This record gives sequence, structure tokens and C-alpha cells, in this order.
Amino acid sequence: MTTPVIQAGHASPLGATFDGDGVNFAVFSENAEAIDLCLFDDHGKETHRLALPERDGDVWHGRVPGLTPGQHYGFRAAGAFAPEEGHRFNHAKLLIDPYARRLTGHPTWNDALLGGTDAADPHDSARYMPKCVIEDPSFDWGQHTAPGIPPEESVIYEAHVKGFTKRFPGADHPGSFLALASDPVLDYLTDLGVTAVELLPVQAFLDDRFLVKKGLRNYWGYQTLGFFAPEPRYLTQGALWEFQHMVARLHSAGIEVILDVVYNHTCEGDEHGPTFAFRGLDNASYYMLQDDRRYYINDTGTGNTMNIEHPMVLRMVLDSLRYWATTMGVDGFRFDLCSTLGRTPQGFDRNASFFKALRQDPVLATKKMIAEPWDIGPGGYQLGGYPPPFSEWNDQYRDGVRRFWRGDLGHVPVMADRITGSAGLFDHSGRPATSSLNLLTAHDGFTLMDTVSYREKHNESNGEDNRDGHHENFSDNFGTEGPSDDPEIVAARALRRRNMMATLLLSQGTPMILAGDEIGHSQGGNNNAYAQDNETGWIDWEAADDGFRAFVKMLIAFRKEHPILRQKRFLHSLPRKVDGVTDLFWWRPDGQEMARADWTNGHLHTLCAEFRMASGTPLYSQREEALYLAFNAGEAVTLTLPPRKAGFRWVCHLDTSRPDLAPEPVGDSFELAENAVVALVEEAA
Repeated sequence: MTTPVIQAGHASPLGATFDGDGVNFAVFSENAEAIDLCLFDDHGKETHRLALPERDGDVWHGRVPGLTPGQHYGFRAAGAFAPEEGHRFNHAKLLIDPYARRLTGHPTWNDALLGGTDAADPHDSARYMPKCVIEDPSFDWGQHTAPGIPPEESVIYEAHVKGFTKRFPGADHPGSFLALASDPVLDYLTDLGVTAVELLPVQAFLDDRFLVKKGLRNYWGYQTLGFFAPEPRYLTQGALWEFQHMVARLHSAGIEVILDVVYNHTCEGDEHGPTFAFRGLDNASYYMLQDDRRYYINDTGTGNTMNIEHPMVLRMVLDSLRYWATTMGVDGFRFDLCSTLGRTPQGFDRNASFFKALRQDPVLATKKMIAEPWDIGPGGYQLGGYPPPFSEWNDQYRDGVRRFWRGDLGHVPVMADRITGSAGLFDHSGRPATSSLNLLTAHDGFTLMDTVSYREKHNESNGEDNRDGHHENFSDNFGTEGPSDDPEIVAARALRRRNMMATLLLSQGTPMILAGDEIGHSQGGNNNAYAQDNETGWIDWEAADDGFRAFVKMLIAFRKEHPILRQKRFLHSLPRKVDGVTDLFWWRPDGQEMARADWTNGHLHTLCAEFRMASGTPLYSQREEALYLAFNAGEAVTLTLPPRKAGFRWVCHLDTSRPDLAPEPVGDSFELAENAVVALVEEAA
């Protein structure tokens, strides 16, 4: 290759942009003194080093004619190594372009990757660093149309690309994006009835050094290395189209794609960590620093916190989101530790720059937005405190439902609030009932099977002496810790799983199911499988509980058939203008309405509710008469049913004590089994 010529180029767009006969490079740094573009051959040898010749404001740029997609590159930044001022420039370190569309792989751990704590480390890091790859991300989407599922019709399925597909029967290229796009997987998802897959992080991430030393890997992916690049381990041919093809195929099956994204921190850790990109390009701009600027604010528990209040850092996050939403075709985002993104010098602010920017963005404002509504910083727990259009992971739903079914005292009022959308948390600012994203389980914590099989966590294989992971899981083991062959224990655990899953899919709000829960997947009691890229984390499809999968499929179908279960408006026991009938009744088993004394009876274990379309529901909305739902965590009881409308009858469609029940008309009373859920529909006789 002849020595390339570098031209002035343009300050926008940021990143490396192929224009047909060359590539424009633009990178932000407010505090650098110079930035070099480094070009590499396919074997990782540096062939040329070119100083970016122009600076517009804080964007350094240049254009190299003749470069084409496939070219490998990186940056080096010169400037002060002055930790006391927040600067950690080190020209010996090769840096990833924050806007790189693809990376060749992952860092190979070596001390040369460390930039230095109190003094600059002189060792060149290039041989240990992955290289950025120039890409033309255009893709022929054909007649592609995104499903556009309304939030009230959504049933979300949280899945790990590798864990879901690695052992999936018949999947092409197991463990990859292409596997998720294969016919057997699409057939499975459509048959189950879910409307969206929420993928654990797929942006390029790091295997932490302490894990590599233990022979483990970063399985979950919450250590982002590049916010625009897909994770290389999920690509089979190193091509962007593999991800785009996956999205197109899922959309063709009517399934949306939601990405779990991590913009609250990066994989560079604290002041002792490596220099991969952001620290070396402009540490003082990308990160929130303490008053002693040698040290990082750590509201995330990972060593650093991104400075979203900085306009160029905010721009990078928004550019990344738009890229995945447009070029890569995704339908929404789940924001890890989202409270961090709303932090200002005064603390969390629901009107922080990030939230304002999202809500006015013509592209992003139309996408699904899900918050993990906490971080570990001061005032970080903000469940219910987010602005529309966010929905929020409702951990209080998870804990309340688990404790009700475990038989904890005093949890009937908690259960009542949870199945009606947690209105006390979310019914403000015009937010819909779908704002509560209801979950029983997620990647972080016990699976559903482990919730009914273990009292204690068993994380020894993580190499942290079982200190990691949640300490309180509100779980039960029915007398035996772990797997059991006792028929009574097996049956009791199966019934508890049916009760919990029925609760989830009968509740107001947006339900999320953890992949594998529907077939009884266990992680052996590990409630923090972040490093278990092995049989612990991978779903074992050969051991699938097909009966439970069929039951979950039935529940999803039942939810879709009954608009009462998926309302946008909250139920508040208000009369309806259309007929004067109250939209929500709470009944005692004897047929009397619940009184204050009943709600304060801590030994009550039965909750009965009559749901109707909410007061204020427009006449043009889909309607139905009523549902009677009963949740019994106690002994068997006879239910006296509410009076029916003339010409109508109650029909039992669901009884978890009889999972194979066909619809069954009932009279004025109903025998509710011990530890069971029933759903009755008011139908024309």
C-alpha cells in the first residue's frame, strides 16, 4: 500500500464513514493535544500513522482517499497525563473509535493495556488490542415492516443470544445472531406467543481480567467496549448483516427486538483499569470524576460512571441509539441502571438532559423504552419516578408475588396492588398501566424453577465464595434444597410455578418472561450466572418440561383473548359512564365485598377480584363483560361468586390445580382448591 494522503475531511458524522472513494474520520476530544489515525493490515501490523489535520471545536477529523470497507484502524491521543486534573492521555495506547461499527475481536489481557495509575505506562498496547473495522452498514431490507406491537399487547421474552440458542434443537450456527434467525427458533417463539425478544447486551463487550484468570467469561455482557459494534462472539462471519438479518427474520414472524443497553458505565473500570478508548481519548469528559479528579464517581458499582451531562457524551449515546434503531432495525431499548442516565450534580432528575433528549427525538421517541429504575448511588432507587414513555422493571412486583405464594403473612394487599398495575407507583403524569413491567424472574436472580427449588443461593462456581448475588430471594424449596424425586415435592413445585406464571399473565401491566422459565430451566441455584458461559447458563432444551410450556402458551393466548387483562387505564373501583357499573370489585370468598378489617387481616391468604373495562375507556375500544380472578395461597375454600348480568354465566377457563381443564360453566359457587389460581369469564349463556 502506498503512503496514504490525508485531507481535511469533515467534523460530521462522527466515526469512520465510507463515502464511495474514501473514508472520513471524526473523533471527539476536548482536552487532547493531537490525535493520530493508525491503519493496520489484516494481521494486526500497523502500516501507517496519520495525524488528524483538522479540529472543529472539539472534533478532530481527516479524510483518507482510497480507503474501503474492511480496513482496520484505531486512534492514539496525545495530551497531558495529569490524573489530578482528570487527564489520562497516553500516546502508547491504541484506542478504539467510540463510533466503530465493528471490532475484530477482544483485548488480549496484558499489563500493556493499563494506561498507568499515577504515571503513564510506556508500553505499546496495539498488539493486544482489537482493531476497529471500517464498514458500509447498508442492508437490503426488502419489503420489511416492523411489527409495531402496542405496549398493551406486548408479552416480552428476555433471552440471551448464546444461552437461548446454544443447545436449541436444529438451530443454525448455535450461539449466534443467525441462530436466533433460524426457522426452528422462529417457529418456537411464534408458537409460544411472545411478541418481543429482549436481548441481553449485544454491543461489543469485554471479558474482565479477573474472570479470565479464573477460567470464566463475561457471559451476560454488561461491560461495554463499543456502543456501535455488535458483539464479535455472536457473529459467525464477522459481518453486520448477520444482526440485521436476525432482526428482519424476527420481524417477519411478528416479533419485535428490544436491546438491553449499558450506557451508564464502560469496561475501563476505575483508575487502576485498562485504557481502551474513552479514558485515553478524554477521561475528564467521558467520566464523572470526584472532587479529587484522580478518582471516579462509582454510582454503578463497576468503577466508573459515564458523564451523560456532557453534551458530546450525550450525543454519542443518542447517536448509538439512533444507529441501532435505524440502521440495525431494532424496536426498543432496556436501559441498564437507568437512574445513572438521569443523574445531575444535584442527583437523579426525571427531567435530566438524557430524558429530555429522548422524548424530543423524532426517531427514538417512537421506540419502546424500558428502565431498570435504580443504580447504587445516593437516591438511585427510582421505581415509578420515570417520565413517559418509559416502562420500568418492577422488582416490587417480583418480590410481592413471590412472597404471596410463599405464604408470607400480610401480603394480600400487596398482591392486590401488583395485579392491578401497581397504581400507587405508576398512576401519575398520564402514564398508562403498561408502565409497570411485571416480572417474576430475570437474568439477574433465580430462574422460576430455582425460585421453587432453593431457599439459598449457590454461586460457588462464580469463584467468589458465594458472596455475590442477591441474598434475599423470597424463594422456597418445599423441604428439599435442589432437585427432588419425591412426587409430592415435584407436584407442589409444578403447581407453584403454574400459580406464579398465571399471576404474571393475569396482571395489569406489561409481562416479561425469562427465556427457559416456560420449560423449567434451572441454573442449579446460581442466582448470579453472569460468568457462567456454560451448561449452567445455557438452556437445556432436551430436559424441557413440555407440559409447563403448553400451560404457559395457553396463558399467553388467554391474555391476548381478553382485553380486560391488558388495559392502558388503571382500575380504581370507579363507576363507568357507559353503564354505571364499577370497574373493579374486591370480593371475600363468601361473596361479600372486602372491608377495611379484611385488608388488615395479616392471616388472609385468598384474594378475589372482579375486573371490568376501566372507567373512562372509550366506546371505540375493544370491550368485554367481566373476569373473576381468584388467587389462593391457603387452604381450599368455597367461593360465592358475584351476581351475573341477566343472560350471562360464569365459565371457568383456568384452574391451576387442573392445568388441562377445558372451559367449564359454573353455578353460583366454585370450589377453589388449596394453592391455586382460577380465572372465570362472564359469558353469554
